[in-house]
Amino acid sequence: MLLNKLKLGTKFNLLLIIVFLSGILLSGLTLSWVLQQEAQTEVTSKALVLLETMNAVRDYTSDHIGPLLSPQLETEPIFISETIPAYSATEVFQTLRKNEQYKDFFYKEATLNPTNLRDKADSFEKNVIERFRNEPNTRQISQFRTLGGGRAFYVARPLTVKKESCLRCHGDPNDAPKSQLATYGAENGYGWKLNEIVAAQILSVPAQEIFNQANRSLLLILSTLLGIFSVIFIGINFLLKGAVIRPLQKMVKVAEAISMGNMDYEFEQKTEDEIGVLAKAFNRMKSSLAISMNLLNNYRSH
Repeated sequence: MLLNKLKLGTKFNLLLIIVFLSGILLSGLTLSWVLQQEAQTEVTSKALVLLETMNAVRDYTSDHIGPLLSPQLETEPIFISETIPAYSATEVFQTLRKNEQYKDFFYKEATLNPTNLRDKADSFEKNVIERFRNEPNTRQISQFRTLGGGRAFYVARPLTVKKESCLRCHGDPNDAPKSQLATYGAENGYGWKLNEIVAAQILSVPAQEIFNQANRSLLLILSTLLGIFSVIFIGINFLLKGAVIRPLQKMVKVAEAISMGNMDYEFEQKTEDEIGVLAKAFNRMKSSLAISMNLLNNYRSH
């Protein structure tokens, strides 16, 4: 067997390498999972905070701005879009995106039949809305997707027509404010029904850099562990050679010399450990051997 032919130091180093590499691999897998979970928690937290902020903007617009400006919708020649919660939330988020830190964040109230065509749902958003329609008990969807060439985390919530007042602008076009018809026409954004899911509120947070940072942290930790392993490996090897390998090698040379009949050699016993005890035992054996050889020589001489 090949293992039996290896020297003691080689066997010990091989075992040490296997143990340390197994430890590093197990630690790496565990750390990777933990860091990935922390990264996902971070992006989820960012997305939910921003989404709740947009909901606060919507509520404020619906409760305060809308009632304040609503009478002017019939008299103004241009529709006052600021009275619409979706418009206010979208504009506030666009302002936020001017900040370099948030330029890759996206928010949209994707609608199947919008008044403002910029809110029209694309194929991905249509699938999200249809899922909410088919699964009425699903109140939130959060998953990863590829967006803009990078990994993004999105949170989506359904938007339902809950108030009769919404149907003034989105029910029968004949009931819509004149300024709305003048601005957007009578073809899009009508025919909505009460309690119908008509849109999805979707907020996307860039996740690629966060996961890249997690991977960099993992690499740094593993590199540190590998460095520590190297130091320990060198230290153990130094100790092994000084305390075990070299004393054994000296004992082998002495044993070979004694086996050839040279009784002038002594096994050194500088320590009180197992090697020192072994050296004492060899010295006793050498003394016994010398006595036996003397007795044998005396017997032969007679």
